[in-house]
Amino acid sequence: MAKKAAKKSPQRRPSTAVTSGEIPVVGAREDCPCGSGRRYKACHGREAAHAVQELVHRPFEGLPGEADWVALRELVPAATVPLTLAKGVADTANGPVPSVTLATVLPLAWPALRRQDGSILLGLQTQSSSGDLSRDLADALELALATEPGTPVPARRTVPGGRRLQELLDLEAEFTPEVFTGFEFWLEDAEAAEGEVAASLERANASAIPTEKISSVPSSYWCAAADKNHLRWVMTVPEEQLLDALARLDAAGDSSLGEDTRLVGSFRAHGLTVPVWDLPQSMTAAACEAPAAAFAERLAGALAEEAPLTVEERKARANLVNRQVTLN
Repeated sequence: MAKKAAKKSPQRRPSTAVTSGEIPVVGAREDCPCGSGRRYKACHGREAAHAVQELVHRPFEGLPGEADWVALRELVPAATVPLTLAKGVADTANGPVPSVTLATVLPLAWPALRRQDGSILLGLQTQSSSGDLSRDLADALELALATEPGTPVPARRTVPGGRRLQELLDLEAEFTPEVFTGFEFWLEDAEAAEGEVAASLERANASAIPTEKISSVPSSYWCAAADKNHLRWVMTVPEEQLLDALARLDAAGDSSLGEDTRLVGSFRAHGLTVPVWDLPQSMTAAACEAPAAAFAERLAGALAEEAPLTVEERKARANLVNRQVTLN
């Protein structure tokens, strides 16, 4: 009995082929826009998948105020920072850009917003899709530059190979956060807010933890929790060196910020270490200024120590490591 001829699968042909320029991002099972006849995930999607898997350990490295970028991303509810664009970046077809302001979060979690006057708000606390937060934020900023005034920028998957913040911002400009008690900075006239934006503003204000920046030492923030206050201090000292220094101080009984305060551990966030102190509810941000400055001096001395850790210092270090939490 004759065998039936095997049926050949029809060749997959994309309806529209892109033969030059940037290949658009499409669904994994869709035909690749390049015209190869293969599915996107087996063709140019491989590059996109590889980019997603590549996690940039310190996405804000090289930017002015790296530690404050981390703090505003992970610790501070409501704050803004004026940003200065690199030369030529602000030249857009949609008119001049009066200003660009980094905001911890925007209404409805928008990545960015182009205001009616052409100014831009860039949201920092947004979801990362590429594994490189700097590239994601730069993508949102470039979309905002190309957006008509009065329009929010919708979330999208970052196209691999795009520019990073380090290429779009002036790396010589200052980075000076201003911390707020609420999110009225979203709007030019907060009293006129209505609909979804007004509801989002009300929810955000209700959930914001009172936070203040300490001025005596860099990148440190006081906050008031339900049963105690905290000081969280983002440091750029390499982690192993910092843990050794903190262990020396802890073993010597010099790691606190005063009576009823305690160094309780640290966070890891975007490649930096964030020591955390528990404070009594009676200790305000202003009351942290002098103790924080004094601790900074003690820490500098401990960082300069070169002798091996003692037995007690090693125990203190192990205790600090056991109480370390990785945020990302």
